[in-house]
Amino acid sequence: MQLTFYGVRGSCPCPSDSNRRYGGNTACVGLAVPDEPPIVLDLGTGLRFFGETQPTDGSFRGTALITHIHWDHVQGLPFFPPADRVGARLDIYGPAQEGGELGDVFGEFMRPPYFPVHFSELRGEIKFHDVMDEDLAIGNAKVRVRPVPHCGATVGYRIEWDGATVAYISDHQAPHSLQGVADQVLELADGADLLIHDAQYTAEEFEQKAHWGHCTLGYAVTVAKAAGVRRLALFHHDPAHDDDVMDKLVAGAKQLSADIGGPEVVGAYEGLSLQL
Repeated sequence: MQLTFYGVRGSCPCPSDSNRRYGGNTACVGLAVPDEPPIVLDLGTGLRFFGETQPTDGSFRGTALITHIHWDHVQGLPFFPPADRVGARLDIYGPAQEGGELGDVFGEFMRPPYFPVHFSELRGEIKFHDVMDEDLAIGNAKVRVRPVPHCGATVGYRIEWDGATVAYISDHQAPHSLQGVADQVLELADGADLLIHDAQYTAEEFEQKAHWGHCTLGYAVTVAKAAGVRRLALFHHDPAHDDDVMDKLVAGAKQLSADIGGPEVVGAYEGLSLQL
């Protein structure tokens, strides 16, 4: 399995000279196995760059697994040309919302006057599937879906595909005490080859934003250690953390993991590609 990060930021896109190395696009991760349709994790603004790797002749087939419908995880769909071609198909899985089924709620913000067209006007076929707490097969991939603590209906994913396992927990409300890990999170991450996990705040920032739906870099290391994963990718970086800040934060998380006997730690950045 080839895994590539196309967007690694949380909250809002923030491309600038100061974060050129880590990147400023929001959540989007591509998974690829030879001769099989790709799976993409979240549809943030990084989706536009994932789209540049896909066919635009109507032959595109793919699946998107979205964790929730906050803007930073869905606003890339209108800028994804592979799905805007006759004959193309994109299946989108994600949690149903209080306001209705996933497709209905999605259509409430990708429509005039917020955007010039409704998603149904894209020339490809877009299919929505509501998921919350279930196991399913997508082609040859086994996908586990479990609810994850955050603000509003949110899920995480575990993908077992071509002999490799990836856990994707992009937004995770840590306990205010930063102690203990939700059973569903441990189930998703258990023994994974790679855990991609929310690491938005420093401990000092978390004191002021403990109810904002995210966690600290240190808590991400705690989750990875508790789940026994092989490698942790720090993800969903705060838009206020420039490259120099990120270097220091990633170094600190690596040291913490080494001190407690945790896994290898990497700081996700746009363009990082891992062979699993």
